[in-house]
Amino acid sequence: MSKKKLADFDFEAGEVLLLDKPLTWTSFDVVRKVKNTLRPRKIGHAGTLDPLATGLLILCTGKKTKEIDQIQAQEKEYEGTFRLGQTTPSFDLETPVDTELPYAHLTEEEIRAAVATFLGKIAQIPPVFSAVKVDGKRAYELARKGQEAEIKPKTVEIKAFELTRLALPDIDFRVVCSKGTYVRSLARDLGIALGCGAHLTRLVRTRIGEYKLEDAWTVAEVQALRPTPPEAPETRPPRRQPRERIRTARVGLDYYAAQQQAAAPAGPAAASVTPESA
Repeated sequence: MSKKKLADFDFEAGEVLLLDKPLTWTSFDVVRKVKNTLRPRKIGHAGTLDPLATGLLILCTGKKTKEIDQIQAQEKEYEGTFRLGQTTPSFDLETPVDTELPYAHLTEEEIRAAVATFLGKIAQIPPVFSAVKVDGKRAYELARKGQEAEIKPKTVEIKAFELTRLALPDIDFRVVCSKGTYVRSLARDLGIALGCGAHLTRLVRTRIGEYKLEDAWTVAEVQALRPTPPEAPETRPPRRQPRERIRTARVGLDYYAAQQQAAAPAGPAAASVTPESA
């Protein structure tokens, strides 16, 4: 994709920016970073990604924010990994494993047959650790306080669901689904169908409608567009250091750190970008 320069953006007329959301960042972290870098007066995102998911996050600025609902309504495509034989309360790595069940007896034919039962329109119950509202409050707020949250099922459509790798207990998948589908709930329901439990360990959003991850900017590329500030006079008092943000520890971070370290090429480590970095 041809990359723009800062002068090429027209934020008032509106821009649709495709971003590759980093692991552990919230969607709001990305919005805030882009806003602080490119300085659009109006900006929003078209569809949340969980902190432990990566991939395509669409941001709209200016008059293009009127298209957010239209973009959100388009079908989504994901790829990722389910782990069989274990469950977690959040259906992913945000919470620790709470149940372990045997899975080694399952055959490839049995797993593929179970996957096929989810094609089409299905009733799905969102996770208790989600932004779904229950009596005016977010479900995850209640769940993290140990309170019960009764979440009603809703109809979603699974347009494609295929396994791309079987290496038990892990299975890789690709799924194309309608707006409102929770892939974490799909992990839970597949685990129930197989009788062994399952949870999500990796999720990448690769497409929203015609927008593709391969055309997305990285946060580092966006930050590189920022103009170099003029050198501060010596008389100016030193800039106060920002307060360090306290982030809630997640069980999945150690898992992902180990995966990334194993996949990293030999040589000097690349500089990483964090939500708090300038």
